Amino acid sequence: MEHYFTNDENLKSDIRKIHYQKDDVSFCFLSDNGVFSKDKIDYGSSFLVDTFLKNKELNIHSLLDVGCGYGFMGIVLSKLLDIEVDMIDINKRALHLALRNIKENEVQGNAFSSNGYENITKKYDGIITNPPIRAGKDVVMSILINAKSHLNKDGELWFVMRKSHGVKSTIKNLEEFYKLEIVEKSKGFYVVRAKSR
Repeated sequence: MEHYFTNDENLKSDIRKIHYQKDDVSFCFLSDNGVFSKDKIDYGSSFLVDTFLKNKELNIHSLLDVGCGYGFMGIVLSKLLDIEVDMIDINKRALHLALRNIKENEVQGNAFSSNGYENITKKYDGIITNPPIRAGKDVVMSILINAKSHLNKDGELWFVMRKSHGVKSTIKNLEEFYKLEIVEKSKGFYVVRAKSR
């Protein structure tokens, strides 16, 4: 089975629109076959966005969305926080959609291809990710651990993961790299905030 982190050029395109409302701001996202959560906004991603937005004391002016898909998290946060966002993925179709969605929703953003952080040349105040669990534990841990090298001095990594996908053992494995806090839990999802040690 083809997954959302692979590129299948033979997969037939079937563009659809997903509408999303946050407070009094409306968003419209173009989605397609072959991308993560193609028919609706993923609950884990929206839970991470909601939790992030509740933390008003965050001093974040630059944001990186890792594994951005069609751009939901980065675009919503860019618009509502009025910050610049970079978004990366390895799925070409997802990136094409993310670039269209940046224009559609009129945000300050950029989406480009990067396998992990290989094409990242700068540091950010915040990195967010709903990591690609199906890509395997090694890929997920690499995304989470290596975020540290791309954060500014007081920067923070925020991620969302299900309890059933091993969030507790993941937190334990990250403790040597970060100070971690479980910010919120809902429906088996954990939003975790990590600051460099």
